[in-house]
Amino acid sequence: MAVFIGIFTASAHAANITFSTNAAGTGFAGGTLVRNNALGAASSLTFVPLVNVSTGVPSNVSFGNFTLACPTCSTQALGAGSFYAPFAFNLIVTDVTHGATGNFIGTSTGGTVFSDVSQITINWNPLSLGPGTTNANSGNFGSTVFSTTIFTGIVAPNSGTDPGQSTIQGLVSDTGVPEPATMGLVGAALVGLGLLRRKSLTIK
Repeated sequence: MAVFIGIFTASAHAANITFSTNAAGTGFAGGTLVRNNALGAASSLTFVPLVNVSTGVPSNVSFGNFTLACPTCSTQALGAGSFYAPFAFNLIVTDVTHGATGNFIGTSTGGTVFSDVSQITINWNPLSLGPGTTNANSGNFGSTVFSTTIFTGIVAPNSGTDPGQSTIQGLVSDTGVPEPATMGLVGAALVGLGLLRRKSLTIK
């Protein structure tokens, strides 16, 4: 009986979660995915969202990438850089599996950028979405939790395997608490097993 219940409960949880970060509202002020410099050499910080990513649970994930580009920036030693004023960024996470959405809000004090140096850091709040309706804009995350790191450091334009690209790192996990519908199914299974056992004892 214990084995049956374990298998039944496990099958009630999704083996994979599908999510996207391309919902309307994702972006800098006004929902734009590109922010330009405020002063100095022309540069841009661009966000590339993800669409319908399917992942196992638990697993480390990316919520999208920022790319910092400054074609005319020099090194910090030479002094030709680009300055960014403070800004905010909204990252809307859509839990496609459960039909829920939530918002990670990023804030930055801005900073100066050179070809080999970036002072830009984006701090995130809240640090988790879910389970249930915790920090949800709409819907219910069920037992799934989407978490992000405390901050995302934006790398310099000439840094990294993909120059200038910084990933918003996160984690998708499961609280392991069955949803009400699941509990109802497990309860029905227990009642069924109890009736079968009673019937077998009566026959003996």
